[in-house]
Amino acid sequence: MEAGTLVEWLVKPGSNVKRGDIIAVVDTQKGLIDIEVFDEGIINDLVVKENQKVPVGTVMALITGGKEIVVKKEDELPKKIIEEKKVEKMRVTEMPHGVKASPLAKRMAADNGIDITTIKGSGEDGAIIKEDIERAIAGRIAPVEERKLTAGENIRMAIAAAMSKSNREIPHYYLETKVDMSKALSWLTEANRQRTVKQRLLPVVLLVKAVARALAEVPDLNGYWENGLKRKGEINIGFVISLRAGGIMIPAILNADKRTMDELMTSLNDIIPRAKAMKLRSSELSESTFTITSLGEGNVETVYGIVYPPQLGLVGLGSIKEQPWAENGMLDVRPVMNITLSADHRATDGATGSRFLMAINDHLQNPEQL
Repeated sequence: MEAGTLVEWLVKPGSNVKRGDIIAVVDTQKGLIDIEVFDEGIINDLVVKENQKVPVGTVMALITGGKEIVVKKEDELPKKIIEEKKVEKMRVTEMPHGVKASPLAKRMAADNGIDITTIKGSGEDGAIIKEDIERAIAGRIAPVEERKLTAGENIRMAIAAAMSKSNREIPHYYLETKVDMSKALSWLTEANRQRTVKQRLLPVVLLVKAVARALAEVPDLNGYWENGLKRKGEINIGFVISLRAGGIMIPAILNADKRTMDELMTSLNDIIPRAKAMKLRSSELSESTFTITSLGEGNVETVYGIVYPPQLGLVGLGSIKEQPWAENGMLDVRPVMNITLSADHRATDGATGSRFLMAINDHLQNPEQL
């Protein structure tokens, strides 16, 4: 996405805030998102007004630390905040004739032979943004009736942008392995005997925990690529959730490697209905370091996913099916799952990916240690 609309402020100037507090609600292509604050201090200024649509990266509010600080005028702001405001003002550049436009809008206009000075901008302070150029292109081709996209259409547009970016920028490689799920399912059955119906664990929690533990052992897949491999300290598993209206949401289960099975089950029971209602916190949509997609309930045996930028990998989980299984010269029938890895070939290669899949398998063969 390139822009969002501020729906509501949940704080006022002078409010004390701490890390994790919800301070605003923003309307995005994926519905209403709760915006968290990642600093501690006092709200000095609410820069963006309610119902205002602004580009991604716009400063929304100014915060200073310390209860004794009260800032009202820009010349009283700490030097760091003044510099941040100057940088923000430079993000939209001014062209000849006083026209303001984002870099992307200028490039699109030039590529399509559009005179940008004839376009009325809908961005902040009348700046011309991507959507304005797209409307100009559409109007030149044929008159179209403007309408507000449905939630499903907005989500599909967001998915299309992310997947196009992935295919354009990430050189994928794919690996697949079969995992005997006998021990994992037996352990799960025994563990659930000691729980009430509401407390019972589903197979997916074993899989999430096994993937998280494998990432701790093979950390090169838990990060992003930016002129080199950059590892992430936390292991936050993005879990793909299908929406009834179409499309998907990928909220993050934070610190999945450090959570118990019961904590993971509680997180999934909480996050899945909120995702389907499109009511998630900003960190749950932005903090994923690796993604899991599961099509087990759809009776699909194998799924090859597309890496979700800027992550480095994605695991696809198929359905558990009874299959012939040969071991120690003996043939048996066992519950088997196909597990695939899609990964960024810039950051890792098949040897790393193979070690990762084997680590997942090892954990699933020893579920009592998870």
